[in-house]
Amino acid sequence: MHPLFRVFFWGMLISFLGTLPMGTLNVTAMQIGIQENIKNALLFLLGSLTVEMIYVRISLVGISWIQKQEKLMRVMQWVTLAIVVALAAGSIAAALHPNPEAKNIVLQNKLHRTLLGMFMCAINPVQIPFWFGWSSVLFTKKILLPLRSHFNIYIVGIGLGTFLGTCIFIFGGKYAVQRISDSETYLNWVIGAIFSVTACVQLYKIIRHKGAVDKIHDLHPEDNPTLVDEEGEQKENT
Repeated sequence: MHPLFRVFFWGMLISFLGTLPMGTLNVTAMQIGIQENIKNALLFLLGSLTVEMIYVRISLVGISWIQKQEKLMRVMQWVTLAIVVALAAGSIAAALHPNPEAKNIVLQNKLHRTLLGMFMCAINPVQIPFWFGWSSVLFTKKILLPLRSHFNIYIVGIGLGTFLGTCIFIFGGKYAVQRISDSETYLNWVIGAIFSVTACVQLYKIIRHKGAVDKIHDLHPEDNPTLVDEEGEQKENT
């Protein structure tokens, strides 16, 4: 197997499998697909996907800079928690008072769905420790090398994996609503429960200092090789 294809495949596979557990972003994309339309859900996905790919790049070469932004990251944790609580409350309210025209409170705005996706992904930097960890494993296995071509194709694979995984939620949710009677009410209960559990877990992690910010703080950038170009010229970490 060609080295670049192997890097692409592993990036895509890890990203795809990592997207399948229900989380804030994929469930929100599903809600947009149900309450608005598939186009808006895909635009939301495009926005969140763009930020995730940027975060992956940072996790590869710029983790030291991120570690210096601890105060900002902690504020972002609380903003994320507030949004998740609002999503949970909105979903439960929609389940209690079904209304085909009603939207979750977080979606009751005219913000372009691409920008909404970028914002919701940007304030939840859990991707950074996730991808730092997996990249370290791939570096250790000599699958991913500190070459620009490897980093670029790795990020493309990750983007495709996230896209495919989230599309399962978008199109699967839409299909369920169209095929099953009263399925939107049931989905709202399920989504509300997921967001409620997510909010409780996130609050616990923040209070116990076990959240994404604390994981980022404990990362060791020196564990990953320094980026070199194709000719072997060493590049300094940002």
